[in-house]
Amino acid sequence: MTVNRRSFLKAAGLGAIGLTLDRMARGAKDGEASRPNVVLLMTDDQGWGQTGYYHHPVLKTPALDAMAANGLRLDRFYAGAPVCSPTRASVLTGRANDRTGVPSHGHALRLQEKTLSAALKAAGYATGHFGKWHLNGLRGPGVPVLKDDSHSPAAFGFDEWLTVTNFFDMNPVMSRKGQFEEFSGDTSAIIVGEALTFIGASVKAGKPFLAVIWDGSPHSPWVASDADRKPFASLDARSQHHYGELVAFDRAVGVLRKGLRDLGVADDTLVWYCSDNGGLSGIKPDTVGGLRGNKGSVYEGGLRVPGIIEWPARVKPRITRYPACTMDIFPTVADILKLPKTVLLEPVDGVSLVPLLAKEIAKREKPIPFRFHRKGALVDNNHKLVADIPRESFQLYDLEADPKESRDIAAAEPEVFRKLKSAFLEWNATVDASVAGKDYPEGTVREGEPTSHFWRDDERYKPFFEQWKARREYAGQLKPKDRTRKKPRRRK
Repeated sequence: MTVNRRSFLKAAGLGAIGLTLDRMARGAKDGEASRPNVVLLMTDDQGWGQTGYYHHPVLKTPALDAMAANGLRLDRFYAGAPVCSPTRASVLTGRANDRTGVPSHGHALRLQEKTLSAALKAAGYATGHFGKWHLNGLRGPGVPVLKDDSHSPAAFGFDEWLTVTNFFDMNPVMSRKGQFEEFSGDTSAIIVGEALTFIGASVKAGKPFLAVIWDGSPHSPWVASDADRKPFASLDARSQHHYGELVAFDRAVGVLRKGLRDLGVADDTLVWYCSDNGGLSGIKPDTVGGLRGNKGSVYEGGLRVPGIIEWPARVKPRITRYPACTMDIFPTVADILKLPKTVLLEPVDGVSLVPLLAKEIAKREKPIPFRFHRKGALVDNNHKLVADIPRESFQLYDLEADPKESRDIAAAEPEVFRKLKSAFLEWNATVDASVAGKDYPEGTVREGEPTSHFWRDDERYKPFFEQWKARREYAGQLKPKDRTRKKPRRRK
């Protein structure tokens, strides 16, 4: 399938029937208008500093800038973890990643978890997932998700899905509910176009929708079109492609927003945009806006990401520095829809941001917790505790006075330090219980959850290897391994 400009805009358009479809969506049942549509839009490895509205020195993002100007700009928004799969788990569950069985990238979300997609499907929403999944236990470049995969999007409540296991670039092969399809063109354009087709069908059917659009950009190996990388000709080749992918993503954001307007549903659609973790090192100019750390770190550069909530019917444009995170997404949507508290699995680490949508809130009552491998963190408004968990070593920072986390103030603020350290250790113990399965009705983790592994070692994918050897993104994975042992050098 070729996705060119004409077919992309055609998928996004449908403007001639927009008003009629809008009336169908609004008037199907009493109270239908109180059930907004939901679009969750996420990039892959976009750093906090990589937007035009944060005055990036070379990158222009006019669509994101317009979205930020028309919505709630979240200047202190955090990914649930400093790498991809864990944050995705936090989005769908409202819980810290370790609780869900996803301690790092390429781990599977446990089937015992309760998810946003399953809750909205049960509430009568059409549900669709488009793009990167990375919650089925597979590592390596993104490959199409198999139809019989026990942890596909279908297992977590998605009716429709066009998905790959991990990052993906230009001209991908993807899985439409288990059927492999080859596409031509930019991946951001492809998945947004497909999402708009799904959205249009949902509106025509008079159903509210949840569309989860998880892009693969700007994750390595970075393949941008010549036109998109041209503005960055003075940069090294890797940075050119990286920023070129963000140009393509921003263009797709513009098409998505226009598509929602053309369908007549923009006002009653909550669009929540963010990245899955902090920016990358080695890309020039800086990806994290001068913050400390990068992807993989629990310092601000690894966790803080751009975030915007656009919902014209309910949210007036403004900028907030209220701390928020991806764990807040499920609780917020559940609160908006007045779903029973039982749709979320306790303990829940996020909070509902519904009060924040209406007005500014001075203080977040519940700190934001993080745990990733040996490291941890706890953000309590302007204070942040950073932990080396096995060593029980802790640092305390004042993010308002010291946003770059350069001065440990634990000794200067002993009472705050004691309070946050105690709170973190108490929370950490509850996470250990979650890891053991104590949150589930069975009191344990069910057997049969997949272990993290590379798809090249998975027997189910071997029938495709011969065909995939010719594909740029898979060729390196499928080269025969050199098993010859090198002879040790003799010392002279």
